[in-house]
Amino acid sequence: METVTKPVTTVTPTRGPAPLVFDADLVRKYDGFGPRYTSYPTADRFHARFTGADYRESLLRRTRERPTQPLSLYVHVPFCNTICYYCGCNKIVTNNQSHATRYVEYVIREIERVAALVSPAAPVSQLHFGGGTPTFLTPDQMSAIMNALHRDFRFADDTETSIEVDPRKVDRERVRFLADLGFNRISVGVQDFDPDVQIAVNRIQSEEVTRAVIDAAREFGFLSVNVDLIYGLPRQTQAGFARTLAKVVNASPDRIALYSYAHLPHLFKSQKQIVPEELPAPEAKLQILALAIDTLARAGYLYIGMDHFAKPHDELAIAQRQGKLHRNFQGYSTRPDCDLLAFGISAIGKVGNVYAQNAKTLDEYYARLDADELPIVRGIALDADDEARRTTIQRLMCDFALDLDAVEAATGIDFHDYFAPELEALEPLAADGLVEVSEDSIVVTPRGRMLVRNVAMLFDKRLREAKEMRRYSRVI
Repeated sequence: METVTKPVTTVTPTRGPAPLVFDADLVRKYDGFGPRYTSYPTADRFHARFTGADYRESLLRRTRERPTQPLSLYVHVPFCNTICYYCGCNKIVTNNQSHATRYVEYVIREIERVAALVSPAAPVSQLHFGGGTPTFLTPDQMSAIMNALHRDFRFADDTETSIEVDPRKVDRERVRFLADLGFNRISVGVQDFDPDVQIAVNRIQSEEVTRAVIDAAREFGFLSVNVDLIYGLPRQTQAGFARTLAKVVNASPDRIALYSYAHLPHLFKSQKQIVPEELPAPEAKLQILALAIDTLARAGYLYIGMDHFAKPHDELAIAQRQGKLHRNFQGYSTRPDCDLLAFGISAIGKVGNVYAQNAKTLDEYYARLDADELPIVRGIALDADDEARRTTIQRLMCDFALDLDAVEAATGIDFHDYFAPELEALEPLAADGLVEVSEDSIVVTPRGRMLVRNVAMLFDKRLREAKEMRRYSRVI
């Protein structure tokens, strides 16, 4: 078996967080399966005993107790024109635009129903359209949703408004329309420019088409451009991905998301179209990751945390330096003080100590709204233990450090006593140089940053109850 060329890669960025150290031997040792911690408890802990009535009460309680706390909004658009074989999102592949016509009507109905329960004094500081492919919607359909949101909620002057786009379906004029509609951040899917990889995953997309969208976003005043990449795809090689990275770096996006492909065909039907023998071997995948980390760091990108890189001027990097970084179901976020209201099928919201998820199918989503109900099918209300662990895991994932006094002040626990078993479990990780533990802090070292999920997992009480770890993606 071929060995990794550079078992340890260290690159110091010009400014920002401590340097990331990529240690291939430690990655091999700790690369098991685990949650991504876009929430705690994780979504697989949600249950059907939590109902729309419970969510309704959480919204009313928020209005009574925290009427002016900012809000983040998410709209899920599940439709795609074509299927990308690697995709694990909740999606509906169709070219029938009438499906979207009905869907938009029901999303607006949901927006009206939720907004009626929320204080009008709460400003919206974030809005995100995800999918699927949000730009599957026609301009009129997208305008209808935006008009409903602006009618029923109060938007702050500096609202961060972002959208995911498929460059194959968006031209310069559509980007102009999105800017006129109020979007100021854009995320562009690329995955890999290698033609062989694109054929293997059924996503043919040229560099020229992609650059046209990025250039248009800058022309029309978007404040941040993100590019999504995936390593570990079929037919992917170091040489091919090096060419992709060079093209992406040349486009100079503000952020880059570098995701590990998780091959879970038992969960995602579309992945059955991928030929397992064409996937890179674990050692080859590790080499591709090492190459990417080295390339991005040398290009001036800072490692924000799980999968995310950003230029030092980007809001993600600034938020991390200020200790204001947050994680939610869209990944890392710059607005830590927001509750998240989510609209559309499968969308997950957070209100205080409550998580709630909508119906995953169109039929059930429509039926619940027709019955004058909120379309919630499952969720969870956190107890005091969950909240203490959520605070701990959130700060580790965002700051790579934990101020034990701050956690105690926020949760009312004695950290050393409450988490005595977890602190003992950290000792082997400390011995391997992943963390440094003192009386008043836990610090994830530069060597441990790639494995921060492993650190967080030790504080996940509910994970110890999970019967099957392979429901989760690999750590690396």
